[in-house]
Amino acid sequence: MPIFLFFFLNIALVTSSHLEPGFYLNTCPEAESIVRDVMKKALNQEPRSLASVMRFQFHDCFVNGCDASMLLDDTPNMLGEKLALSNINSLRSYEVIDDVKEALEKVCPGVVSCADIIIMASRDAVALTGGPDWEVRLGRLDSLIASQEDSNDIMPSPRSNATSLINLFHKYNLSVKDLVALSGSHSLGQGRCFSIMFRLYNQSGTGLPDPEINQIYREQLNKVCPHEVDQNVTVDLDATPLIFDNQYFKDLVAGRGFLNSDQTLYTFPETRELVRLYSRDQDEFFNAFVEGMLKMGDLQSDQPGEVRRNCRVSNACPANNLLFGFE
Repeated sequence: MPIFLFFFLNIALVTSSHLEPGFYLNTCPEAESIVRDVMKKALNQEPRSLASVMRFQFHDCFVNGCDASMLLDDTPNMLGEKLALSNINSLRSYEVIDDVKEALEKVCPGVVSCADIIIMASRDAVALTGGPDWEVRLGRLDSLIASQEDSNDIMPSPRSNATSLINLFHKYNLSVKDLVALSGSHSLGQGRCFSIMFRLYNQSGTGLPDPEINQIYREQLNKVCPHEVDQNVTVDLDATPLIFDNQYFKDLVAGRGFLNSDQTLYTFPETRELVRLYSRDQDEFFNAFVEGMLKMGDLQSDQPGEVRRNCRVSNACPANNLLFGFE
C-alpha cells in the first residue's frame, strides 16, 4: 500500500516544468560540473561512448518529449523503449548515465532529473570531442512510463529518405535547417553493417548497389560488410568518428555517407545546399547544430512526472533502490 500511495502522490504534486538556464543553481549548484566530470571519465575510458550518449537526446526527445522515458527498463507490466526497433542493438552506454546519476545523488539526492542529465550529457559529449559548447535549458521531469510502441512508430529508419525526415521534423516544429544540422550528430560514432547492407547489394530492390555511393568507398564497405558478415559489425559514420566536426558533410558531398538517411540529404534538392554550406563552413554548422539541439530539448510532454532516484525505474517501483544500494 505505501508504494501505491507514493506513486499517486508523485502524480498529484508534479506538473509540466518551465525550462531555464541555471535551473539548479540554488538546489544543486555543482550539477553541470558533475555531469561534465563524469563525461570526461567516460571519454577517457571509452571514447565511443560519447557518441552513444549524445544520441540519447534524439531518441528520448522525439518520443513523447524529453522525459528520460528511453532510460526505463522493462517491467512485468511495461515494455520499455530500449528494445524498440531504432534502439535495440543500436543505443548503448546507458551505464554512463547511471554513473552521472549516482554522482549527483551523492551530492544532491532527489534533485536533478534523468531527463536533464540526458540534455547535459549530450551537450558535454559534443563539447568534449571538439564541437560547440552551449548553455542548456533545464527543469525537465522524468516520465513515469515508457512506450516501446510509440518509439517504434516515431523514430526514423536508416532507410529513410529526405522527404520522410522533413515531414517527421515538421511535426515537431523543427525546420529543414534543423534536420540537416542535427543530422550532423553522425559526425561522431559508428553504424552497423545491418544499416547499409541494402545499399550495398539491393538498393530499392534492384539487386544492385546504391549508385550514389562513391565507388572507392563502396569497395571499402564491401570488404567490411560482405554478404556473409555478422551484421552487428560496425563502421565509422564519417572519416573522423571521434571528433565532432563538419567532416560528415564533406563526406556526403563526396558520396561517402554511410546511412541512406544521411546521403539522401545531399541528393535531395531541398537539403543539398545546406549540406554544401556546412561542408564549407564549420562555424555555420556548429551554430545551426546548437540552435537545433536547444529546440529539440524544448520538446516536452504534458504528462505527470517525477525526479527519479534511479534512471532505470520510476520511484514507485520497488526495484528503485537496487542500483545504488539505497535502504
